[in-house]
Amino acid sequence: MWRLAMLDEFYSVAQSISNTYLENEKAQGTPCIGYTCSYFPEEILHSFGIIPYRIKGLNVHSLQVADAAFGPFICSHPKCLLQHFADGDYSFLDGIIVTPGCDSMRRIDECIRKTAVNLDLPIVPPFFFHYAVPHKITEYSIKWLVDELSRCIEHIEKHFGLSFSMDKLKSSISFYNNLRRLWEELNSLRLHEPPLLSGADATAVFVAGLSMPRDSYYEKLSQFIKHYSGKEYDNRKRLMLIGSANDDIELIKIVESDYAVVVADTLCYGPRLEVDYVTEQDDPLHALAVRYLTHSHCPRMYGGYRQRLAKVVDAIQKANVEGVVLQNIRFCDLHGAENGLLERDLEKMGIPCLRLEREYGPLADYERLRMRIDAFIERLDARRVVCDRH
Repeated sequence: MWRLAMLDEFYSVAQSISNTYLENEKAQGTPCIGYTCSYFPEEILHSFGIIPYRIKGLNVHSLQVADAAFGPFICSHPKCLLQHFADGDYSFLDGIIVTPGCDSMRRIDECIRKTAVNLDLPIVPPFFFHYAVPHKITEYSIKWLVDELSRCIEHIEKHFGLSFSMDKLKSSISFYNNLRRLWEELNSLRLHEPPLLSGADATAVFVAGLSMPRDSYYEKLSQFIKHYSGKEYDNRKRLMLIGSANDDIELIKIVESDYAVVVADTLCYGPRLEVDYVTEQDDPLHALAVRYLTHSHCPRMYGGYRQRLAKVVDAIQKANVEGVVLQNIRFCDLHGAENGLLERDLEKMGIPCLRLEREYGPLADYERLRMRIDAFIERLDARRVVCDRH
């Protein structure tokens, strides 16, 4: 009963734009800044006493404004983000930090501003920062990112009238490393044989943590892990989910259905958060730049495909994955292109793959996806029978 109550709370927060934890902090005058990409270090905002909020696109029912601003051939995820701003759903944000993770997300900045002018809407947050991230990992790019972090800090100080403290940043880095240990412990429940936590439940816990004040979330997550007694997901196919950004728990539920469980994924609203700790002995800004530039599975980074493939193969082996679902939102060029390479290389290794192109938000076509998943499960069933015979 306790387990279900805690999970229900995480689900409620994950599937909503706002939540009572956030609203209570806002009522006490705590500022909240939204950000668009996992390459931005939350530690910076946390050290200022600002609530970091990973902007979500779920629960949008129309793309009327976003379609006019972006045009037809754009991934529906940034469209949903823009639509939320146009509908006033993010009016509680005191600022937004936009990262050009892809060209579509780069345009969210200009589209919010143009929509505000064209429709005469007060939707531009008071604080707006364009956080540029290099596409290559070199000594120079790390130094460049340190300078970009310093520039961001200066803008926050100037706008909010706050003073930056290196000691507070060190404390925040330590806090987030401890939070990553909890995420790692949570994710380990999926690696059991049989798994003790479904992919949908894990996603709910991860996404909730991107919407709550982190100190409150840390306390809730600690208690959840301490008292968790999981349900065993026996006799289910063990799947890995790879591809475009996803905060939609319904997609995970469809992939899992009654026959599978997602035991691993590389999604940037999920376990991608946990990998790699920030070195606490180094200069804090340099340590943040190294961790955030080098940690990710994202194909926005040039020349890193072989490293990303190696990480995927390692995760497959650790989680005893039987099949990989490679999904991308329509017009997501980065993951659409990389998924083709992953399918080619993983199939050569004897790892069954399913490629899914999908829509996000109000355009989501779940029933078509369900049919594709069912057919993939049948393929894995047949493969398991052949393996058992040998």
